[in-house]
Formats: sequence, C-alpha cells, structure tokens
Amino acid sequence: MLKKIVTIAAVTAGGLMLSKKIRKSRDSENTSTMEDSIEVNLPINTVYNQWTQFGDFPRFMKGVCEVRQIDDTHLHWRAKIGGKETQWDAEITEQVPETRIAWRSTSGAKNEGVVKFYKISDSITRIVLQMDYGPKGIIEEIGDALGLVKMRTSGDLKRFKEFLENRGKETGEWRDSVAQH
Repeated sequence: MLKKIVTIAAVTAGGLMLSKKIRKSRDSENTSTMEDSIEVNLPINTVYNQWTQFGDFPRFMKGVCEVRQIDDTHLHWRAKIGGKETQWDAEITEQVPETRIAWRSTSGAKNEGVVKFYKISDSITRIVLQMDYGPKGIIEEIGDALGLVKMRTSGDLKRFKEFLENRGKETGEWRDSVAQH
C-alpha cells in the first residue's frame, strides 16, 4: 500500500513539474536553449569542412529528411518533428572557416544558434553547439520539457562523429567566409 502511495505521489509531482516547465516555456516567448559538445578524432579542417556539407546532414541528423542549400547563405530544411513533417528556411549569419558557423531561421519554427570548432590537438577537434529554438504546439513543448531536443541533438553529434571518423575524410568543403550580419 505504501508503495502505491509513493508511486502516485511521484507521478503527481512529476506531472506538476512538467506542467510548470511548459507554463514557464510559454511565458518566456516559447524559446528554449541548449548547448552540447563532442570531440572528434580528426583535424579541425576535416571536421569543419564536413560540417559545411549541409546536404549530408540527413546522414547523421535524426528526423532530418533534406537540407537543400539555396545559395551561399540560405538553406531549406525538411524534417519530421513529433511524427509530423515540417519545413523551414534558415540563413547563415556568420561563417568563419575552422572557427564558427552561426544561423537563424527565416521561416517556420524559430531557431538560431552557432556551432564552434576548437583545435584540441593536430588530430582532435571539439565541436560546441549552442541553439535557441521555439517548440511549436503541445507535443513539441512536452518533448522539450522532457529534454528530448537535447537528447536528439546529443545523438546527432555522436552520429556526426561516427560518420566522419568512419570515413576518415570529409565529403566536400566550403572555405569562404560570411561576414556577421
């Protein structure tokens, strides 16, 4: 009997915490922030070059169906989020070779962020990803409150690492810069 009472209390407390987190998310303009990092056992130029190959993102980003590069600074994304297909456009707002790539969405769900590259040694690179995003609808808000975006992004970084380390070299490169705007 005591186990049942403790279980009911725990479920109720969890539900209240989730409810508060969703309400807080709605009150703060529905934006969440996440940061994650990973070390890849390859030189910084190889890691950076591969990250510039946006069309390859579906190979390691779960749920991403297509990323089409429109021009040097504009991308069109198509993905499945919460079992529903969605599309949006993004603009690269800054790009410095082997240092950073920043972006923001220009349509669809709000998201913006930066990925930074750090040379740890001649053969190890740290990637740091920082992102602000706006979950749309109750399903995405619940997923955000449960930390699913963070888990998916962590998985994407791990799959990127495996993809690139297994290949040993990039699939292409783009070495130009985009001035911050």
